[in-house]
Amino acid sequence: MLALLHTSSVHVPVFDALRDQDHPGLELRHLVAEDLLERARVDGPPTVADDVRVRVREAVDKGARAVLCTCSTIGGIAEAAAAGAGVPVLRVDRPMAAAAVAAGTRVVVLAALESTLRPTVTLVEEEARRAGRPVEVRTVLVEGAWARFEAGDPAGYARRVADAADAVTGADAIVLAQASMAPAERLTTTSVPVLSSPRPGLAAAARLCRKVQEENR
Repeated sequence: MLALLHTSSVHVPVFDALRDQDHPGLELRHLVAEDLLERARVDGPPTVADDVRVRVREAVDKGARAVLCTCSTIGGIAEAAAAGAGVPVLRVDRPMAAAAVAAGTRVVVLAALESTLRPTVTLVEEEARRAGRPVEVRTVLVEGAWARFEAGDPAGYARRVADAADAVTGADAIVLAQASMAPAERLTTTSVPVLSSPRPGLAAAARLCRKVQEENR
């Protein structure tokens, strides 16, 4: 079983649909903790580290063979919790960051929340070091997008993100920092590759889950 740690319930049907399309038979268990993002935005991600560890341990105690954190703001905190969890913990945006680095040296990170920018930039730079590639990372905060999300207007949210992506110049890859931004990928008209995290993140977590299951046979 793969556990998914979310900070918004909107991700549950998204990842269920991706599972049905790409990984039929994979058991998912969703843990939603919206307060983690709210507190991380105000006080910083490190302040929720203890609670993230508790959530990961809860998932393991209920049978998880791996944990996927779908929140980019606390993704690094979640991965750090793997040390005491005994199972792999993956942040959903890591495979996307690796793909961005592979695409070229100029990466633009789009986010609807300011608190997501620094963790995502750090992740892209980390993946660049791992790959031995140079990288220049620029950031764009999509003004007004999060207000659309909180107002329950997913179409307006996606449109604002897509418009911001189409306005980017001088980039080899555009990273949609938050999993909730993924629908905007289909709306963009830019020739620059626009990368979102849910599909590659779930695929990587599914592989980890299978690997752990095989090792425990």
